[in-house]
Amino acid sequence: MNVHTGALAEAHLPDEQTIAFAREATRDLAQHPKRMSPKYFYDAAGSELFEAITRLPEYYPTRTELSILTEYGSEIAAIIPRHAALVEFGAGATTKVRLLLRRCDFSAYVPVDISTDFLNMQAEGLRKDFPALAVHPVGADFTAPFALPAAVSNMPKVGFFPGSTIGNFDPLEARTLLLSAREILGKDAQMIIGVDLEKDERVLYDAYNDSAGITARFNLNVLVRMNRELGSNFDLSAFSHRAIYNREQHRIEMHLISKKRQTVRMLGTSFSFRPGESIHTENSYKYSLERFSALARGAGWGVKKSWTDQAKMFSVHALQALD
Repeated sequence: MNVHTGALAEAHLPDEQTIAFAREATRDLAQHPKRMSPKYFYDAAGSELFEAITRLPEYYPTRTELSILTEYGSEIAAIIPRHAALVEFGAGATTKVRLLLRRCDFSAYVPVDISTDFLNMQAEGLRKDFPALAVHPVGADFTAPFALPAAVSNMPKVGFFPGSTIGNFDPLEARTLLLSAREILGKDAQMIIGVDLEKDERVLYDAYNDSAGITARFNLNVLVRMNRELGSNFDLSAFSHRAIYNREQHRIEMHLISKKRQTVRMLGTSFSFRPGESIHTENSYKYSLERFSALARGAGWGVKKSWTDQAKMFSVHALQALD
């Protein structure tokens, strides 16, 4: 199956982000096995679905990370410089960042996210609640290099990467992302990062296969988005959500499974599916404290301090850029 090289040029896609989405989608669905990048979960609807996931009883990461940030907020504030710019990679809802903004003396906040509508809505809410804080939203793919606003160029920089989003990347990709963050934030930068920990497999399974089916809707939403933005004709009823734990890789895998033999068209290209064939949509790697520390050091970051909840379900790390 060959992707038509002229299809993107003829599609009259509205903007660069949609063009990039189209390029990646046509490339990744042509792979064997098929895959999609999890960053495309997060249009406005996907962002709202994810926020609903964070409130589910089975989904422990968000409430556990919030408990760590709440309990150890004063220790975090003591580590980071005053009047710094806080740069959040993959900014979503502002619940977690508000905890840092209340405890720490930041002069500016730079949320970075690919979902610009959701980003701007959240930024406006922060401006109302923190009128002395300069808020500079950046609509960008944080997995690629981007420029920080000139207004924060002379401020100390602190990165914020909560939610164990680092776990969505395989270890090599995670190292590359941390290297990129170090380059973007600059010399003497620090970073506060949330990392999910290894734990009982049943807890992990339940967290990604919730009884309310919200995670399934979140997973399927990437097909909704391709139908709307790229003109594909995915039949949502012909795909099912599956999340499994890969013990050897220390990761949860999310898949969309074709229920039947079918063909989907998008941008002049046909994609064939066998019954049971998967689109691999997301990984969520789980770390030990030691393995994450080694990963960070390999990307030019030292761990200044780490915090966990009492049950050691989740961890938050303060990183310092190494010379």
